[in-house]
Amino acid sequence: MTEVLLETRAICKRFGALQASKEVSLSLRAGEIHALIGPNGAGKSTLIAQISGALAPDSGSVIFEGRDITRLPTPARAKAGLARTFQISALAMEFTVLQNVVLGTLGARGGVYRFFGNVMRDKALLDRAEDALDQVGLSEFRNFVTAELSHGQRRQLEVAVALSLQPRVFVMDEPMAGLGAEGSHRLTGFLDGLRQRAPILLVEHDMDAVFALADRISVLVYGEVIATGTAAEIRANPEVREAYLGEEDAA
Repeated sequence: MTEVLLETRAICKRFGALQASKEVSLSLRAGEIHALIGPNGAGKSTLIAQISGALAPDSGSVIFEGRDITRLPTPARAKAGLARTFQISALAMEFTVLQNVVLGTLGARGGVYRFFGNVMRDKALLDRAEDALDQVGLSEFRNFVTAELSHGQRRQLEVAVALSLQPRVFVMDEPMAGLGAEGSHRLTGFLDGLRQRAPILLVEHDMDAVFALADRISVLVYGEVIATGTAAEIRANPEVREAYLGEEDAA
């Protein structure tokens, strides 16, 4: 049986009368892409925040490589190998492409930014950052100021920063957001190969990308997982079609 690297067990989260997560249990296996989809307001971002450590669940647990990390802070999760990319860019736009990746690497090993000038002469850190940039196809842009990159290139850079953490698992929050058709196609191809380095929990609204990439798909509606299965199973599920896919899937 394929190893489970990340799972949530009956995660619950309330905000007053709103139950944002309702007994959410899902898993991510080695070598797979598990997509999490659902309408706006379904609770996807809340769930990802609980997995990454930005938000504590009211009950339930997050298990990473067999270890309960429910109360572990976000930096400790990143250092353990749980890498997250964000829906809204968290890049330092005034820094160069290479500096952004080094910052990610430095954070993963618990460094302090006030010594950043010295860090940029650390060969081990630079080699790791250069390798990450090479993997995403941004080596030739290493000395560009990040603000000069296209939107799609910034998405690639965010993945490079995550790669610099040498992760065991990726959690990606809408990596296709803001990309055109060509950019989405290019990033889909890249993520398809990335799963062999580390499995990906993918939150995404681009259904073409989801159905092209996902080994399994979980559908979240009103904070509750209503179905989990292959792309074919999710497409054929009448409850999912009614709650989310609807006319888009029928088109």
